[in-house]
Amino acid sequence: MHDAIILAGGENNKLLNQGCFEALIDIAGKPMVTFVAEALAASGQVRRIFVLGPSEELAKCQFPANTIVLEGGKSIVETIRRGMVELGHNEMTLVATADIPLLTAEAVNDFLEQCQRVSADLYYPIVRKEINERHYPGVRRTYVRFCEGTYTGGNLFLVKPSIVDSCAQMADKIIANRKNPLRLCQLLGWPFVIRFIFGILHLADVEARVETLLGITGAVIQSPYPELGIDVDKLSDLELVRSTFSVRV
Repeated sequence: MHDAIILAGGENNKLLNQGCFEALIDIAGKPMVTFVAEALAASGQVRRIFVLGPSEELAKCQFPANTIVLEGGKSIVETIRRGMVELGHNEMTLVATADIPLLTAEAVNDFLEQCQRVSADLYYPIVRKEINERHYPGVRRTYVRFCEGTYTGGNLFLVKPSIVDSCAQMADKIIANRKNPLRLCQLLGWPFVIRFIFGILHLADVEARVETLLGITGAVIQSPYPELGIDVDKLSDLELVRSTFSVRV
């Protein structure tokens, strides 16, 4: 069993124009963040769910019984830090963003099952482009080409709490540039830029470089569930998610 932290403090961008906070955008009659919490709870692998963001607004949402609402920080890393302090332990913890409402219990369980096969301080999911396009034709995502294939990143992580403080500064930069492949490669080193441009970068190269830069062990998890990475940060994403839920209903 794991505790989980949901990052729900992101302010809504102008492209969505759906209220002050992304986490509270209405999807099928409910705030978006509640779908993420429900998927985590339904997995049967989550002990407590900490939702960090605008606590006054979040307190009005209907969350699973094992949910604790807390005020978030001014940045993603600060919010993660606050959540980790509240845990009171150093056990591996799930961290999810609030803008992946298509997340399912099956996706969570598959991710955790794969994480158990390798020892690391940080686990990060990726999804093949062809899987995304097969399940959600026309979905617009940021992709990176590796020797093993073309992938997009996921928004669910498994993290050892003790690494957060030591990795905070670099992690802040990596998170800020997670959707800009070129800048991300620059942070990881110029040899990465060259290999990225020519498509000769291996997934293992990224794991090794992260270990060198941050002093931690990282593991890239290839997930067959595109729902881990379809986040709502533009109008086309919102339309896709709402249409998907309308079909499900």
